[in-house]
Amino acid sequence: MAPVGVQAIFHEQKEVGLAKACSEINVPYIMSTASSSSIEEVAAASGSGPRWFQLYWPQNNTLTQSILSRAKRAGFTVLVVTLDTWSLAWRPADLDQAYIPFMKGVGNQVGFSDPVFRASFAEKYGGSTPEEQPVLASREWIGGVFSGKSHVWEELKLLREGWEGKIVLKGIQHVADARLAVEYGMDGIVVSNHGGRQLDGAVASLEVLPEIVDAVGEEITVLFDSGIRTGVDIIKALSLGAKAVLVARPVIYGLGVAGPEGAKQVLRGLLADFDQSLGLAGINGVEGCTREILRRVQYGGDVNSSN
Repeated sequence: MAPVGVQAIFHEQKEVGLAKACSEINVPYIMSTASSSSIEEVAAASGSGPRWFQLYWPQNNTLTQSILSRAKRAGFTVLVVTLDTWSLAWRPADLDQAYIPFMKGVGNQVGFSDPVFRASFAEKYGGSTPEEQPVLASREWIGGVFSGKSHVWEELKLLREGWEGKIVLKGIQHVADARLAVEYGMDGIVVSNHGGRQLDGAVASLEVLPEIVDAVGEEITVLFDSGIRTGVDIIKALSLGAKAVLVARPVIYGLGVAGPEGAKQVLRGLLADFDQSLGLAGINGVEGCTREILRRVQYGGDVNSSN
């Protein structure tokens, strides 16, 4: 389950409901930093289920270490660091509606529940709490997380010092960056364009997946994200070299329509579709997903007109 923020806008059970649903069918749940539930609440709902933590990397190192410590104590085993969202994109639909839930305190629970953030906020604003001044606290939190300033590769050593488990970099779209991930000792990468939400016109993740796999696939685990809708989509990504895929929108649609049970049914349906499609295509399991089974077909609309 890919990290998706602000799940409270989809269903009242928000992240805790979806984390529990994923646990019940043994699908790893990746919790977003932009959650409307706390790290500890999600961990409790997940129980013994596999869970990873996605980090929107704050500029404050003390705050970052506090978040990582909480995630580690709560049983999150893999750290997924998103690279492409140090600033929110130009999103016309949200701008038209002046829709930024973060500014009203929705999706900020990781920060609002963090002792380092709370202490800093209280010191700066005369003992106030985020609950007393949610708009002001939201500005402080978002200003540090989506600061408009990116981190640099050398800073990854700070994460290594604060995280003992695997570290995965999410948002890789270029071979050179994939090679740098290997150079800096990362355990995995997610080839992803953030579901098309960050950069208009960005190359499709599936387009660059095979060249990234060819460059680093023997040295690092390559995962795939952005655009998974069906079982055949999963087959294509695995056949092009991904070791696993992340899925987001379909599950969130299920959550919005029918709560955690709806999300669970979407995931079950996707797994069943994958299994059925393997059989119909004559593919012997995940191991049979290789490039030899694919054929790329150019259709009329794929080429430029002579006009």
